[in-house]
Amino acid sequence: MASLSFYAVCPFGLEELLAGEIDACGGERIRPGKGGVSFGGTTVTAMSVCLHSRLASRVLMKVAQSSYWDTRDIYEFATNTPWERWFGPDATIKVSATTQRCPLESIDFAVLRIKDGICDRFRELAGRRPDVERYNPDVRIAAFLTYDTCTFYLDLAGEALFKRGWRLSHGEAPLKENLAAGLLMLSGWDASKPLVDPFCGSGTIDIEAAQMACNMAPGLNRQFAFEKLEGFDKADWEELKDDARAMINRHAKVTIIGSDISSLVVEKAEENARRAGLGNLIDDGRLVFRQGDAREALPPEGVEAGLMIANPPYGEQSNPKSASIRSMMKHVADNMKAHFAGWTAWMLTSDRMLPQQMRLKESRKTVLFNGPLECRFFRFDMVAGSNRRKPAAKAEAPAD
Repeated sequence: MASLSFYAVCPFGLEELLAGEIDACGGERIRPGKGGVSFGGTTVTAMSVCLHSRLASRVLMKVAQSSYWDTRDIYEFATNTPWERWFGPDATIKVSATTQRCPLESIDFAVLRIKDGICDRFRELAGRRPDVERYNPDVRIAAFLTYDTCTFYLDLAGEALFKRGWRLSHGEAPLKENLAAGLLMLSGWDASKPLVDPFCGSGTIDIEAAQMACNMAPGLNRQFAFEKLEGFDKADWEELKDDARAMINRHAKVTIIGSDISSLVVEKAEENARRAGLGNLIDDGRLVFRQGDAREALPPEGVEAGLMIANPPYGEQSNPKSASIRSMMKHVADNMKAHFAGWTAWMLTSDRMLPQQMRLKESRKTVLFNGPLECRFFRFDMVAGSNRRKPAAKAEAPAD
């Protein structure tokens, strides 16, 4: 198979981890950048990344690149690109564009000229043109415009890859699945370490952890845009899925406890987990969702050490509830000191003052983005009583 060029998009801060995933899928010429990773490989490589990557948001296949001066050049470029290699005039399409130092006055007009070029090519070749579909197209075409270069990509994902297929409401969780997976990887968590999430919400962190423990490919329960493109062999795709199913270990030994103060939210988290194929872990107690106040959370009985990973409410000044959130996080920290000695706690927040609010000293912090919000992923190494930084002892005068 010929080697093609691809670009995988991911949340800022997770590029090196994504590069590792792509390498495991057989990628070549892997180059992490800012917010994504470029790589080479075959269509099988790209399908494998779509199926197995927990961190990627999208996988784009590069189909053409050209220099340009104005939108007339972009139109000609779109007209001369052999789109018929990947789809026909009966497909519905959507064109989008991102830019970097692009001099054009109207990006929307450039997108329109790209659509015109694609449609005019099909009119010339087939006597009819693809329809434009805004919300659920068969084919998504992404243009990337720099100061003097235009690159066309085909989006192989369709819906963003963090949409695993188990969530009924896409608006119910502020934490995307691929960022949750990134938190778990950055923390060094694996199935041998008990996991507690006292702000579980819809269960995103806990479900990602359970699927990681069972080696469940995140893309097994959804469809992808490449399934409607020419050049992606169905037999290869079915073989990849069969291999992924065979690798699942539903008997993995793991302890994951998610809790939330709202019983309704906890019910939704458990429903989400069952739709994600984790019902057997819930039924035998390896994955537990329970109603509970984070200020009263306890580790599993008989467990001396583990990881707490959470995405607590953000107590920023712009938040009218910020004062109560800051007070709550102080009590959460007091409880952690009392009951989680020996544990490592990780908290994702856009509030840089969280360590001060909790009166804890972080041992590490990583900059991440939760959507548009710049966040910090703080690590706290818990010891009995407190892990606040102690003042330096006063030096004694030397003896005469």
